[in-house]
Amino acid sequence: MHGRKQLEKILYHVLIGGFGLIMIYPVFWMMVGAFKNNNDILNHSASLLPTMGWHMENWKNGWKGYSGVTFGTFFGNSLIVAAASTFGTVISSSMVAYALARVKFKGRKILFWCMLGTLMLPGQVIMIPQYMIYNFLGVVGTYIPLILPHFCGQAFFIYQMMQFCQGIPRELDEAAFVDGCNKYMIYLKIVLPLLKPSIVTTLIIQFYWKWDDFMGPLIYLSKPGTWTASVALKNFADASGQSDYGALFAMSTLSLIPVFLIFLIFNRQLVDGVSSTGLKG
Repeated sequence: MHGRKQLEKILYHVLIGGFGLIMIYPVFWMMVGAFKNNNDILNHSASLLPTMGWHMENWKNGWKGYSGVTFGTFFGNSLIVAAASTFGTVISSSMVAYALARVKFKGRKILFWCMLGTLMLPGQVIMIPQYMIYNFLGVVGTYIPLILPHFCGQAFFIYQMMQFCQGIPRELDEAAFVDGCNKYMIYLKIVLPLLKPSIVTTLIIQFYWKWDDFMGPLIYLSKPGTWTASVALKNFADASGQSDYGALFAMSTLSLIPVFLIFLIFNRQLVDGVSSTGLKG
């Protein structure tokens, strides 16, 4: 019986390891492709290791960027947009979630269902009206259209935080109210600190979404100096056939580092946050 369990355990880890290697192979191929030239990438795509030597100049060529703007600027722009959007999402979504989950007021259920309804609204439906509004305000070409909406709450994260808020004992609110705290102080001193697992989950997911966002920057940003990394990477793929794939893979590899580090640092909190908010698969 013991030998059978050991065999099942070994087979389980072999299967999981095999599937893991299949899933991560494209990432390895991209990372190694950062050291290949175009001919090697296109004509020897089945080979993982370079067959025509290691080309370190891909990193130098990729870092040069476009129009005198280096990829350091593009990465910095992405960091500004992702960090500001994530901060706005965490603050606004936690406040709305607290209000809908813990504060009783007229019209709360109607607002809740309206909020859930926005989850079912395709982004393509509001894309043109949003652009017209921002164009009227004269902020197209700036980061305002990419950041401002996230300071108004995001339905997915509001719902996630509401699930977590409902698990916090209401006796804490009552005790704080007896001690002289109002609703705002209860939010700041009681609810917000206890929302830490849910906040970390929101931070990771939202940062990842905004760091990889391509459509938004493509629509609203036109000057190379304002491009984010996702838009800049697209310009390595030239429709005329002059694409520098080695430089593209090199900068794509660098763009994975911030997301990888955040996930690595907050991995445990992410698992705790997802499992404790009822989103566990």
